[in-house]
Amino acid sequence: MLTVDEARARWLSGVPRLPAERVPIAASAGRVIATDVAAGLPLPLFDHSAMDGYAIASADCTGPAPFVLRFGGESRAGDPPAPHVRETARRIFTGAPLPAGADAVVMQEHVTREGESIRFVDPPRPGQHVRRAGEDVAGGAIALRAGTRVRPGTIALAAMIGRAEIAVARRPHVTILCTGDELLAPGEPLRPGAIPESNSAALGALAQQAGAVVRVAPIAADDEAVVIRAVRDALDGCDVLVTIGGVSVGDHDVVRPALEAAGVSLDFWKVAIKPGKPIAVGRRDGVHVLGLPGNPASALVTFVVFGMPLLRALQGDAMPSPLLLPARMATARKRSPDRVEYVRATLAAKGGPLVAVAHDNQASGAATSLAESDGLAVVAPGEDALPAGGAVDFLRWSDA
Repeated sequence: MLTVDEARARWLSGVPRLPAERVPIAASAGRVIATDVAAGLPLPLFDHSAMDGYAIASADCTGPAPFVLRFGGESRAGDPPAPHVRETARRIFTGAPLPAGADAVVMQEHVTREGESIRFVDPPRPGQHVRRAGEDVAGGAIALRAGTRVRPGTIALAAMIGRAEIAVARRPHVTILCTGDELLAPGEPLRPGAIPESNSAALGALAQQAGAVVRVAPIAADDEAVVIRAVRDALDGCDVLVTIGGVSVGDHDVVRPALEAAGVSLDFWKVAIKPGKPIAVGRRDGVHVLGLPGNPASALVTFVVFGMPLLRALQGDAMPSPLLLPARMATARKRSPDRVEYVRATLAAKGGPLVAVAHDNQASGAATSLAESDGLAVVAPGEDALPAGGAVDFLRWSDA
């Protein structure tokens, strides 16, 4: 079996980036920037006051304190820059252009106004409470890097440098195909021995979290000919095909041979991971195929570990693999000798390191631990038990 790191590196090797498209910045959240974005304007655009106060020239403040200057008018945000008159102090408000010739702002709290004069004690420094043009981003400099996932702060910066739209990677198109005689489509009446299909909605939510457009194909019965036709139909028009169920080696597990019969070249199908050892990974004509186990926990864990990084890599994300947080296990835990285990757990913060509290029911079909957990504690394999307080990495569902 491949280790998780080996399998993921192999799976992501040589993944081509999807083509770019331009979108308004207001619609770009969660997308991945496709090309570097240069600042069309310097940021700030002009020298301005960072405080409400008085704009002065520091050279006018020599000799012993207190310093007394004549009142020289007023500047508000949105006013054009005014010239500075020597030995005057101009009332200025946050964001207003600094008068040409002034080089400092004295906070209003430090000034006493006496008729047409102002008085203050502390000698001002050149640049005090002044934001200089271009000090955040120089005009023409790269402000946003390709491979950056757009967040609210990214949008704010793009707007502030004068960009109305940016180039981002096209969203990957994902088709989810569930297989199994026992599965009922949403809203279908219950029948003896059948269960509601639940994986497509959960995996679809995760795929959308990674920026994908999701289509759910009709459920396919456990018949090889049926699954072959379903796979061929599902491969059409998508970038990633995710099948769920039927990838093990039981008599009714027909997905793996059906994938091969449909022309999918399988790269590997066993990974040292718990839950979710039996998976199928391959490609056909540029479509990436990920066959997942049918149990809910197995399906979600393997999709988070392999599917989400793929979707991010297809968009050129500079950090396709999920962020892992350092944590400590709340209680001792037996470890698998040869498989890394992803343990559903809740995070607790008690004034020190983050603590991962494992849920009691770690069965691969358990849904309550999926619903109540913050994410997955990554427990490395080993012969000895992991002691209480043992170090683990933690993968939050929200960071996947």
